[in-house]
Amino acid sequence: MEKRKKLIIYLFKISQEIYIRFFKRTLPWNITSSELIKYPKNSFGYRMGFFLQVNGFELIPKVESHDALHVLAGMGTKVEDEIALQFLCFGNGKRSPYLLGVMMLGSLLLPEYFSYYITSYKKGSRLTPFYNWDFKALLNQDFNTLIFQIQPSIINHYKL
Repeated sequence: MEKRKKLIIYLFKISQEIYIRFFKRTLPWNITSSELIKYPKNSFGYRMGFFLQVNGFELIPKVESHDALHVLAGMGTKVEDEIALQFLCFGNGKRSPYLLGVMMLGSLLLPEYFSYYITSYKKGSRLTPFYNWDFKALLNQDFNTLIFQIQPSIINHYKL
């Protein structure tokens, strides 16, 4: 399994470079994890900075929303988590050739995680669509408020 995961990591790196260079048209955020961690502790920006620092990452220019999705979905950064995040996003309504490629490749190369992928897809389909939010504009927002917006069933559960 380790060789398959290393192959996926290698393919992620190559495909990510191609995607960013030729297909991603957004502007980079130009912000570091050290700057994010200075946001108020209850903010989405702080949570992103904390996530990045705990995992030893910095935001990758033009694909910062990927890390935002990790934080809001509460998903890790292992290879199987990266693939599961794509399944969650697919369930949430996101469609892209890259996403579909990751889902197919992940299913073929790591089929032992398929139940995890399906669970992630189902979770994404139950959440309010958030994959296309302007995450940079939300950095100052209260993190718990954003989570409640994504998971309306939590709010509806407490309504009388």
